[in-house]
Amino acid sequence: MSRTLRSLFVVTDLAFIVYWSATALKLIPPEYAYSDYTNPILVAWNWSFFPLDMLISLTGFVSLYLYRSGEATWRAWVLVSLTLTSCSGLQAVAYWAFAGDFDPWWWTANLYLLIYPLFFIPRLLRLESVRAQISQMQ
Repeated sequence: MSRTLRSLFVVTDLAFIVYWSATALKLIPPEYAYSDYTNPILVAWNWSFFPLDMLISLTGFVSLYLYRSGEATWRAWVLVSLTLTSCSGLQAVAYWAFAGDFDPWWWTANLYLLIYPLFFIPRLLRLESVRAQISQMQ
């Protein structure tokens, strides 16, 4: 696992935990909250991401632990975490696009979640494909 990916995992996974803690404790000032944040439907929509985001953090931290432990299964956990991260960003960006709402802060954060995994997923899949081919030749 590259140092860049490890760093992105730590930053992203900790950011999810900080965001959801701040949200639960109502520490985010209204001017930094998402549009119409007092609307109960949007509050429920936002909280619908909580299980997904916590699963992303869990799989990210598990993959880091497995990598440091020398376990080959870290790659599968990384792929799951990256895929879930991209899906989380896609869902949020799609919602805000359909709603016609553009807030640079929310768009930037969610485009980051959507796009950064796409730089690593193809490389990991290629590595797995090569490993499978080598394994078949043995």
